[in-house]
Amino acid sequence: MHYDIIGDIHGHADALTALLSDLGYRERGGAWRQPNRQVLFVGDFVDRGPRQIETLAMVRAMVDAGSAQAVLGNHELNAIAWFLPDPAQPGDYLRSHHSPKYGETNRRQHQAFLKAVNGTPRHAEIIDWFLTLPLWLELPELRVVHACWHPRYMDYLAPHLSADRCLNAELMVSASREPEDAAEKDTPEPTLFKAVEALVKGIEIPLPPPHSFQDKDGHTRRRVRVRWWDHAAVTYRQAALLSEAEREGLPDRPIPAHARLGHDGEKPLFVGHYWFTGRPQPLSEMVACVDYSVAKEGKLVAYRWDGERVLDAAKFHWLGV
Repeated sequence: MHYDIIGDIHGHADALTALLSDLGYRERGGAWRQPNRQVLFVGDFVDRGPRQIETLAMVRAMVDAGSAQAVLGNHELNAIAWFLPDPAQPGDYLRSHHSPKYGETNRRQHQAFLKAVNGTPRHAEIIDWFLTLPLWLELPELRVVHACWHPRYMDYLAPHLSADRCLNAELMVSASREPEDAAEKDTPEPTLFKAVEALVKGIEIPLPPPHSFQDKDGHTRRRVRVRWWDHAAVTYRQAALLSEAEREGLPDRPIPAHARLGHDGEKPLFVGHYWFTGRPQPLSEMVACVDYSVAKEGKLVAYRWDGERVLDAAKFHWLGV
């Protein structure tokens, strides 16, 4: 099988239509298809963009027709948690609507999707579909996960998940609730919350005080995502997923050993999530990110995989510059 791995769409149905057309897919029988290829979507279909429902309709039709497979992204996870009630907080939800600290931030991040579905029967039906999306794909030829391939956490999660590696409403309670004091602790011990967060949001570690940075939305962060796939990234300065200038201000001392996952090299791996910019390049010989910030005036990117073990920058495909 030949695959086209497509990055985070975030409600940009026009970009998806244009990219699929340019890749040789055609709409037949209600779904976009290509006779010799299949799309693998890395998640994050909703939030930010102007055409939420149209994007979901396209992706779902392709999955139903067998012309695509898809994994759960952190924005789908957040949408499920926003919708499901919190049994410990009557009147609120797993992703709080009312928290003084997080409620307004959560709503603002989710507002494009809510504008399209809030108060309609379609909302519940879409959430049910999100719960059918696996956390990862382990195909004979390659692997797909939204943010981080973490074998230890996957082994921990597998007995809890469905046979298709999906969450359910009951598991979402633990997957949405950070254990007490966990934010201040930096240990590798798995919990449902920590394992699911790692797979859909990446590995994040505390920065040594007093270091912090401003994220893309202007929030002050004291924890940083790391280049977990890079065996050579062993210090804060090398590993932090920040700009070169921001990394230069970090200490050149080792990050915790559990944050240095690397990649086993068994088969190629594709991720989204990381909001890269510029000209797409593989992250390593066998790891590639296909998220190039379409929701922040970037581009929707695909990688055209045809069986190669060593990934090739020439196989990335996008429209425009």
